Amino acid sequence: MSRTTEPDLSRVAAAIGEPARAAMLAALLGGEWLPAGELARRAGISPQTASGHLARLRAAGLVARRVAGRRREYALAGRDVAAALEALARIAPQRVGAAGARASGGSQAAARGSGEQALRFARTCYDHLAGRLGVLLTDTLIARGLIPASCHDVTPRGEDWLRGLGIDVETLRRARRTFARPCLDWSERRDHLAGAVGAALAATMLERRWLMRIEGTRALRLTVRGREGLYRVLGLEVEPGPAAAR
Repeated sequence: MSRTTEPDLSRVAAAIGEPARAAMLAALLGGEWLPAGELARRAGISPQTASGHLARLRAAGLVARRVAGRRREYALAGRDVAAALEALARIAPQRVGAAGARASGGSQAAARGSGEQALRFARTCYDHLAGRLGVLLTDTLIARGLIPASCHDVTPRGEDWLRGLGIDVETLRRARRTFARPCLDWSERRDHLAGAVGAALAATMLERRWLMRIEGTRALRLTVRGREGLYRVLGLEVEPGPAAAR
């Protein structure tokens, strides 16, 4: 019998290829630890059913678990898992969007359409900024000469700019992860900035409340403070996205 050294893609595909498990993995793409009950809610299944699905995802090496008091919380097992899921999103067929939501009528359908718009405008791609805002920010950093067009590094001017935001560039360069890299956005089909620099920028924008998480989703709101901040530090003018916040 011949033996193969090829990766066992079928095992991973079988773990992902169930709608409830796929929904839970999508929820964890926000980069946060989420309790099992919340993952069950987002997948539309009972907590008991979710427990079995989460055990399957852990066995496949796709999620990690931690105990917080009486709660069990879950997160993606790492950045490689997030990158694989984002890659799948780029080739997966799109679900019925806002147009289909309007056709179906009702407040629930309208909410789904609004949620999709918010997700496409700005979201976390594990730990960095994605969506239309993430691509626009990346384009502006390139246009200002702060990062090269390849998105694989930061220019000397860019390093000074990052330090002005309070980001420790030297620590980022020493980190055991890629310093900067492009990540193809599944909704925009263009690159946004990922790697340690992309993660630091997203964290800084959240800490400054330029961005706010939309509860129950990985979509982000750009606040009025964020619009003013982006204009001040980059000269970037951004139209308010869906569900703009102060």
